Amino acid sequence: MRADWFLPVLRTPKPDVPERPVGFLARTALRILPKSLFSDRATKKRGILRRVLRWLGPVWLAAPHRRIVQSLCFVAFLYFFFVTIWPYDATPSQSWTGWIPAEFDVDKNAVVLVSESGESTQPPSLEPGQSVFVRDDSVGMSGDPLIARFVVSSVAATEVHLKIDAVPAPAAGAGTTFEELSLSPGPWSIHESDPSAWPSHYADNLSRKEAVTAELFLVIDPLVSLSTGIASRSWVWSLACAGIILAACVFVPRGFCGYFCPLGTLIDVFDWAIGKRVTRFRVSGDGWWVHIKYYLLLGIVVAAFGGVLLSGIVSAIPVITRGLLFTLSPLQTGAATGWHQVPPMSLGHVVSLVLFFAVLGLGLLRPRFWCKYVCPSGAVFSLGNLFRTTERKVESSCINCNKCIEICPFDAIKPDFTTRTSDCTFCQSCGGVCPTHAIKFTDRWEVHGLKVENDPPTHETSLGRRGFLSASVGTASGILGGLLASSGTKAFGANLDGDGPRPVRPPGSVPEKEFLQMCIRCGECFQSCPSDVLQPLGFQQGLEGLWTPQVVADWAGCASSCNACGQVCPTGAIRALPLEEKRHARMGLAWINESTCLPFHGEACQLCVDECTAAGYDALEFITVGTEVDSLGLPIEGTGTLAPLLVPDKCVGCGLCQTRCYGINVTSKGLLEESAIIIKAGNDHEDRMMSGSYIERRKAEADQNTETGSSGSYLPEFLDKE
Repeated sequence: MRADWFLPVLRTPKPDVPERPVGFLARTALRILPKSLFSDRATKKRGILRRVLRWLGPVWLAAPHRRIVQSLCFVAFLYFFFVTIWPYDATPSQSWTGWIPAEFDVDKNAVVLVSESGESTQPPSLEPGQSVFVRDDSVGMSGDPLIARFVVSSVAATEVHLKIDAVPAPAAGAGTTFEELSLSPGPWSIHESDPSAWPSHYADNLSRKEAVTAELFLVIDPLVSLSTGIASRSWVWSLACAGIILAACVFVPRGFCGYFCPLGTLIDVFDWAIGKRVTRFRVSGDGWWVHIKYYLLLGIVVAAFGGVLLSGIVSAIPVITRGLLFTLSPLQTGAATGWHQVPPMSLGHVVSLVLFFAVLGLGLLRPRFWCKYVCPSGAVFSLGNLFRTTERKVESSCINCNKCIEICPFDAIKPDFTTRTSDCTFCQSCGGVCPTHAIKFTDRWEVHGLKVENDPPTHETSLGRRGFLSASVGTASGILGGLLASSGTKAFGANLDGDGPRPVRPPGSVPEKEFLQMCIRCGECFQSCPSDVLQPLGFQQGLEGLWTPQVVADWAGCASSCNACGQVCPTGAIRALPLEEKRHARMGLAWINESTCLPFHGEACQLCVDECTAAGYDALEFITVGTEVDSLGLPIEGTGTLAPLLVPDKCVGCGLCQTRCYGINVTSKGLLEESAIIIKAGNDHEDRMMSGSYIERRKAEADQNTETGSSGSYLPEFLDKE
């Protein structure tokens, strides 16, 4: 078996040396494409393709297949992060009002609508064959409005021709017949989607763009899922994906590092742009640091067994997702939606940025220093190399020219030019620069015609270059570091047994203990969240809660049509909920501060009630407060003020009410120092379940209220007494 994917050095063929056979793809390309693209083996004249690759760089010339795959994966990663989960290209479905039914054809179930104003109001996005919904606005939204599904036959300047759709409307208008609509004089309104259905444009937008799961690179980073499963003592769905990539690396050893990892590609770019120009900090390749990745991996695993998840801090993919989130994502948000939409930075941002640039800056010590010596994700694949079926081999024709060592990006070639199998990523760059074609990639059991090992002497022991003592000290340091990190994080962490305030977590979050053990701090949920409702937690819960998502309702509320955070979470810390389930998942409960709420002091305000009603939750109602009474103790008509009343059974803690109060009464008018209605989590204010249905939970609560005779409504001070 041969797995040579490199471009061999162009050399003049010798009569006594058999030519390497040309592959099928190369033969096909030679027949189809112009000959000028290809090199002439007889004269060693380079073709256009080889000259272009040479201009791009020696690694491109040596192993173009690897560079192409690496570049495509990096572009795919950027596309997933900045396009697929980018929420701001989602738009609500359009509607057009003011249409009068002018002509009915009962036999054909067709109707002609004309503009009520008589002016040109042609819906610009309607096209023949498009499915639309028509609602009779004369009935209104009380009761069951008349809604039917039509297909557009034609569109003119002031009229629209519609024909009843064979598919019934899915919601309130499912039972509406054409005959019922034909009795209505109008006006009607035309809608792109069912006007009685729950809005879903954010969820639909992500589903439409996510042909491949947006968190693909996170779920194939095995350290992410392995450490999460150990820390939470649970099955993590991404473990299956980690198993697949590890199985693939049996045939392409450390292929993730050599071909797929976007952080490695970014480090390559940094080394090309900056690292190679700054050489004063260079270190040798045989220092104490050469096995840090194994000891770091050991510490992470030990901490995970102690219930503390540290892999998100140093795993390859979370490092780059957070780095891009805190560097480029604010620029994307500001340029596309306005700079006022960019959340302020915090200490947590600064710590993450320092870590990100430190990872890149390690390239000043040696090219790809992080990938070679530090990356714990790479250490997982290095251990997986023990089960490899393919391997780099060096034939006896090797002339010790040292070119393979110079080009190897992973320090995987020994001084005798044989292979450090745990470090080799099968990038095959070495094969592309070997002047004698002595390097081949074949099955690990191939032993014929190979170069003699330890010539020249490598002075390496079987335990590595630093020997047994270095391994012992490093192992002890890894175990001790993991134990100290675990105990220290727990001691100065979230204090889940205390009564302190809890951060409001995204809808569908698992219980807080498991959440902290499963959240990998990758930042995907922040990037996918409209209006940046989710923002990274700082050190309020110590290192244990750092960079985990919290709902900042003063900044924005959770959009009722969005379920993106759960869909892009790679570990299940936020459950991937269908939109119908998400709208019933309680993040917290609203609490009304009577001492500052304006209606409780005689000033009219209904911002929170209007916002809650518009969102479709109807969790705030009006009660009359401050009513005056006469001498007989009877209320005086016309006195009192309408004040908000919370209905906990309907409240999901979306924070839209708080956003509205803060934005108007605090920021705009300056009437209050803080929002008079805020969302509180913890205790019984939130639903945090590992599994199960939130809809069924709401139904069970409603049944219990029915049995006990409770209305489900409470006075505003209810939550304040807990």
